[in-house]
Amino acid sequence: MAADFFTIEAWTRRGLERFVILFFMELSTRKVEIAGIASSPIGLWMNQVGRNLTDGVDGLLNGKRYLIHDRDRLFTAEFLSLLGEAGITSVKLPPRSPNLNAYAERFVRTIKESCLERMILFGESAVRKATAEFMAHYHSERNHQGLANALICPEPEHTGGEGEVHRRGRLGGLLNYYYRKAA
Repeated sequence: MAADFFTIEAWTRRGLERFVILFFMELSTRKVEIAGIASSPIGLWMNQVGRNLTDGVDGLLNGKRYLIHDRDRLFTAEFLSLLGEAGITSVKLPPRSPNLNAYAERFVRTIKESCLERMILFGESAVRKATAEFMAHYHSERNHQGLANALICPEPEHTGGEGEVHRRGRLGGLLNYYYRKAA
């Protein structure tokens, strides 16, 4: 697994506000999960995210052995100790080495260029909605070159066929998916 943060700005009642988004990527499948969105992330927020990730029943990091991440201060000692207690080895990347976490960095570029930087977002709910819509598009509608142009989670009813081409638009047509219904 790899983890990273990225930021996006949105207009709120207090003016322009920066939101921090934490995500985790399974490197073998390129599947991404958004772990949290916060306007002012602090250690307590990261501790709660860590507890959610290492939950014995439905934690995202169940069965994982390594977590690759940069040296961001938000990866607190308490967060890393929660990972250690769950049997996950934290692999900190050397300073100024984004190429060592290339898949995660590419995901950040993709979500920003394809979606978030093309919109004017008003409030945290808009950030959450846009991120959720992009994640649905990313997993089930977007071809991935690193996976031989395959979809991460293809929908069985859209796996080919002949006939009329259908379009599914997300976020008012910003993200589009074209498919033919299976016969």
